[in-house]
Amino acid sequence: MTLWPRTLGSQLIVVTAGAVLISNLAVAVWFELGTARVNENALVDRVLDRTTSTAQVLAAIPPDARKTAAETMSTGVWRFELHDGMTVTEPMNETESALAARLRAQLPADKARYPVWASIRDLQPPPDVRGLPRAPGPAFQFAVPVTAETQLVATFYRPPTTPWPLEILAAALVAIVAAAAAAAYFARRVTRPLSQLARAASVIASGGQAPRLRENGPHDVRNAAIAFNAMTDQVTRTLESQRQLLSAVGHDLRTPITAMRISLEFVEDAELRDRLLKNLDELQELTEAVLSAARGTGGEVKRNVDLSALLESICTDLDELGEPVSWETHPPAPLACRPNEIRRAVRNLVENAVAYGRKASVGLTRCDNGYEILVEDEGPGIPEADQGRVFEPFVRLEGSRNEDTGGAGLGLTLVKAIAEGHGGRVTLENRPHGGLRARMRLPREAAPA
Repeated sequence: MTLWPRTLGSQLIVVTAGAVLISNLAVAVWFELGTARVNENALVDRVLDRTTSTAQVLAAIPPDARKTAAETMSTGVWRFELHDGMTVTEPMNETESALAARLRAQLPADKARYPVWASIRDLQPPPDVRGLPRAPGPAFQFAVPVTAETQLVATFYRPPTTPWPLEILAAALVAIVAAAAAAAYFARRVTRPLSQLARAASVIASGGQAPRLRENGPHDVRNAAIAFNAMTDQVTRTLESQRQLLSAVGHDLRTPITAMRISLEFVEDAELRDRLLKNLDELQELTEAVLSAARGTGGEVKRNVDLSALLESICTDLDELGEPVSWETHPPAPLACRPNEIRRAVRNLVENAVAYGRKASVGLTRCDNGYEILVEDEGPGIPEADQGRVFEPFVRLEGSRNEDTGGAGLGLTLVKAIAEGHGGRVTLENRPHGGLRARMRLPREAAPA
């Protein structure tokens, strides 16, 4: 299972929102780092200035008042202590030495010759205003001369780092929502025509008449709709021409066949007359098959029927004619269909199974959105490479065209046209233990009012 969305619109929204989020985070981090550097430099300058100014103030007041003044100037983040002599002599690292040099540069010339010391380390701050202890944290500590005999030790306890302002987070959230909304609008403009194109293509693939697509939207999408409509029109014209051609051929053949059948009544040789009549019967059967293929589907009105009862009646009729056909009982299966076309299609499948596979077993199963008619035989099956080709007009895997092994090769073509005319499909597959299985799937539909 993957969390990545499947549709183009959802992917566009996720990618856009992710890009905005990453860019906002990058800008926020960059500004935060830059602001932190500026704030750090400003803080150091203020701390050094406060330390030197405090030392100068203490040097200007009487010695007996200096200690009290130092305690008065101490706050929650500052602590000032006076030490006699130059008592602080701890070693300093490179950063601390640089701070000490900057601090010495701010002292008066007469004080700069005395030792100056700086330290950056974690210290325990004094209790807060409520008397509660505070956690140790980073602190600056400096030792500068007040007089030749007195040293000021100033400690600055850095306040805790504040999190990102709520305004930054709110601005990032607003930017993400706005970008996602824009991406959703754009995705809808792109994916809606694509969805319509996919639905129309599915209708054509199932044998239906696809609606014309609206030729609007972005330039690329509009061009795709124009090309699809042109292709649909061309396919429709081609199929209609084929139907008209087959219908014309079938109708034109009926007249000479009838005339020939009448003329044969005057042939005195009975054996010759029977052979010619047999040939005419085959030609008549071919003509009717051509006309059935030309008519295709759609001439009959759909109505609600019990598909299970319809299949059972077909099998019963064939069984009474002596055909080896069996039916697996199934509960009622209501379906809106053209029953005569379904009867013709199933009868063709069953007759093919009997002709090529010695017997036919007919069953019905219920699938997610419809029913599946199964017709199985015990014949040799069909090679997988030919299982799709046998639905083409006049294609027969058995070379002859005699009435014992098949007709003109239009039976499965008609089955395919009927199944697709109902929004379904028909497929062939070889059974694991021998024989062929035909599957005709029909979707459940409500009968028209």
